[in-house]
Amino acid sequence: MNVGIVGLGHLGKIHLKLLGEIPEYNVSAIFDINKEVLSNLTYLQNIKICTSYSELLENCDTVLIITPTPTHFELAAEAIRKGKHVFIEKPATSDPNETKKLLSLSKEASVLVQVGHVERFNPAFTAAKPFINNPLHITIERLACYNSRGTDVSVVLDLMIHDIDLLLNTIKSKIKKISAFGSSIVSKTADLADVRIEFENGCIANLTANRIAFNNVRKMDIFQENTFINIDLLNKSTTVRTIKAITISSNPKGIVLDTGFNQPKFEVIQNQPIINPVNAIKAELESFYKSIRHDLPLAVSLLDAEMALQVVKEIEMQINPLKRS
Repeated sequence: MNVGIVGLGHLGKIHLKLLGEIPEYNVSAIFDINKEVLSNLTYLQNIKICTSYSELLENCDTVLIITPTPTHFELAAEAIRKGKHVFIEKPATSDPNETKKLLSLSKEASVLVQVGHVERFNPAFTAAKPFINNPLHITIERLACYNSRGTDVSVVLDLMIHDIDLLLNTIKSKIKKISAFGSSIVSKTADLADVRIEFENGCIANLTANRIAFNNVRKMDIFQENTFINIDLLNKSTTVRTIKAITISSNPKGIVLDTGFNQPKFEVIQNQPIINPVNAIKAELESFYKSIRHDLPLAVSLLDAEMALQVVKEIEMQINPLKRS
């Protein structure tokens, strides 16, 4: 499959490298508005370095859009109208209405559009999924050291959207209520955000995002009846703790949970699923190829992206930090 890449910044170069490791793909064309970036890639063999986006579209079957978010809609719409399958880095667009429009265009053109919510492919999350069953409470924390790249949008659209997508993929229920708080510390947009999401099925989720932290943290804790699941998205580890009542015949080998005098005791059994060493970006690109070639459902569709953006929009309306001059 001949694929073109538009946007050869830090993340674009990562995609370029990984596509070269997937034999089903052939990188046929690249384009970036920054000519200096392209001049540093002249060593690439058998890849056409294009002088315009239109030229890139003429030299590929599929397009990867790895550009700043505000450019996503126009670039994707043009590619879709020309019958190209499209992979867009997250978030799909800046506005859920634009994402909905892309969905409509893709159906008219009979092309597939996948969105790069890469945490869906995080091996720690995929290892945990078989153990997830009707969560009651979820806490998600995402801390990042400051990086000026991405601060043109809020921490919600920049970072928390990863966790919103994971949450919506985990909880199969409509949202009942969203409560959000945020602050702008060094940027013109919110750098910190705390969000509480209540679902109609009774599940409650608390999400924290902070992009001015002094260390990086990406973790998700899921609490459900008799089970605690800890997912360390950063360090790629998952721990499942199951609570089992201790009977007279029991021979507990795990941690014993004593609930008080004349109260039942429980054993906490710990299980750590095997984590396969998977590169999540490579996995999502392989998944996209399979969806196109074998008519399989997309791992992350535009509808998924639109739902996540609707939640982002509601959160940002509540946060509304004071604009800095």
